[in-house]
Amino acid sequence: MSSSLLLSGSTVSSSFIAPSKPSLVRNSSKTSLLPFRNVSRSFKTVKCTVDSSYGGNVPTFPRTRVWDPYKRLGVSPYASEEEIWASRNFLLQQYAGHERSEESIEGAFEKLLMSSFIRRKKTKINLKSKLKKKVEESPPWLKALLDFVEMPPMDTIFRRLFLFAFMGGWSIMNSAEGGPAFQVAVSLAACVYFLNEKTKSLGRACLIGIGALVAGWFCGSLIIPMIPTFLIQPTWTLELLTSLVAYVFLFLSCTFLK
Repeated sequence: MSSSLLLSGSTVSSSFIAPSKPSLVRNSSKTSLLPFRNVSRSFKTVKCTVDSSYGGNVPTFPRTRVWDPYKRLGVSPYASEEEIWASRNFLLQQYAGHERSEESIEGAFEKLLMSSFIRRKKTKINLKSKLKKKVEESPPWLKALLDFVEMPPMDTIFRRLFLFAFMGGWSIMNSAEGGPAFQVAVSLAACVYFLNEKTKSLGRACLIGIGALVAGWFCGSLIIPMIPTFLIQPTWTLELLTSLVAYVFLFLSCTFLK
């Protein structure tokens, strides 16, 4: 009886009996390898996704690492702004969709724009300094003449220009009816008023205004006969054309003289 039990005990299985070591090894290897296989597969799919999304079939700009902005855009250092704009637009259309290429093209274009702005600014400064130097090196009589000239604000220039242009147009419109004596008198009065407001001297203002009118009338009487007759309207008399020249002299004297 006991022998039968001993013989049968080797084959009896129970849930409380621990499994053998080989089974543990097999189970642990199976359970441990499966997650790593899944992870490795997931990493491979992510890597492929990144590689396929970057760039793709979009062409890349070959001169991205070129330092000179002229060479990067493919233009000459003496190229005009129109040529630079045309090269930039052409390259952006050719390499559209590639971010690094677009940034490289725009960076070179911005460098050229900044250098062009600095060059123009220096040119203006040099022009002012050259003019100032020429004035300083001019003869004494020219310096004395320039002392009587000033540059007023632009709004003052436009207002007075509009006034005398209106007088000229009024004289032309009334050329068939009579001479421009009234318009000339009004223009002379306006010139004297502006000069008196500037110089605070009525006598000097009258002297400059009358002198400008006489000088303009004299120059007009010399210049007008030299103009071909086919350029002049039949109703425009010598007196009218001379008065137009006088308006110019009155405008210049009351605007730019001190």
